[in-house]
Formats: sequence, C-alpha cells, structure tokens
Amino acid sequence: MDFYLKEGGMRVNFPYDELDISGNEDYGFRPFQLMVASVAGCSASVFRKILDKKRIDIDDLKISADVERNADEANKIEAIHLHFSVKGAHLDREKLEKSMAIAKKNCSMIRSIEDSVKITETLEIINLSEI
Repeated sequence: MDFYLKEGGMRVNFPYDELDISGNEDYGFRPFQLMVASVAGCSASVFRKILDKKRIDIDDLKISADVERNADEANKIEAIHLHFSVKGAHLDREKLEKSMAIAKKNCSMIRSIEDSVKITETLEIINLSEI
C-alpha cells in the first residue's frame, strides 16, 4: 500500500476506492476508527464464514463496538467490546456462542492486537421464530 499526503492527512488508493485518513474527522477516517473497524469487520467476516460452514442460517448480523481509550497514553486503545446482534429463525445460543469463540480465535485482526488491547464480546439473539 502506498500512502500519499493530502490536505489534513493521508490518502491510500485501492482498486475499488480510495481512503482518506486523518486525525481530524473533517478530513477522513481517524486511525482509531479504522483499527476498530478492522477488528469488527474481520470478526464479522470470520463469524459469517463459520456460520455458513455449519449451515446456520441467519437473516441479519449487526456488530456494535464500544471503545475504551486512555487519554494519559496518547489515547491508546485499551479495550474494544463487540456486541453481536444476530437475527434469524430457530437460532441456538450455544451454537452461536461456540461459533463466536472460533471466530475470535481465527480473526487475524484480533490475534494481532489481543496482547495489548482487551477484546470482549457479547451476543444478542433476535429469534424470529419467537416473534
């Protein structure tokens, strides 16, 4: 990847689009937002692949991320909490929780930062068969 100087930050070009990065949200994504998005996106992607392999059908997946930062240490990310909301019919909590645990072990972004950032996860099931 090549990063180029632009007003207020940096830009990187990809075959599908470009990405602006800046410490100021007026000029692009803030670096910590990209870190959290990488963790959530990787986790979601791996989780979905596991569900597909296990033939667990879901209708929707949403991940909310809460971030704890330390202002005394350059706003270092101390913790990321991922809350998975899974919607579908006849969902089994135990199978979903096992799939989340496998996803966490196989998400390259989580594995890259797990020794310096506390990663926690919770699961909410919206079971359409009970609505």
